[in-house]
Amino acid sequence: MVVGIIRIKIRIAWSHSLKEKRKVVKSICAKVQNKFKVSIAEVGEQDTHQIIVLGIAYVTNGNSHADSIASHIVNFIEGSVEGELIEIEREIV
Repeated sequence: MVVGIIRIKIRIAWSHSLKEKRKVVKSICAKVQNKFKVSIAEVGEQDTHQIIVLGIAYVTNGNSHADSIASHIVNFIEGSVEGELIEIEREIV
């Protein structure tokens, strides 16, 4: 059993309120959960309206599959959010 963990920090410069940010976070989380069947949540910077920090976790059967899943998730988020991915951390345990 292999556990994959991803931490992604996204800057959404156009956001002017926490309400706008929450809308984006909910949308990203729903899309990623539906497409990849992983656990995802906002894990930091909850009081900053232009920074989103997401934590994603999943379980699979091999390191190469875990790395592939992580790449697909990052590419999906990058393509579906109107923001800049400023930090990506991956860990396979």
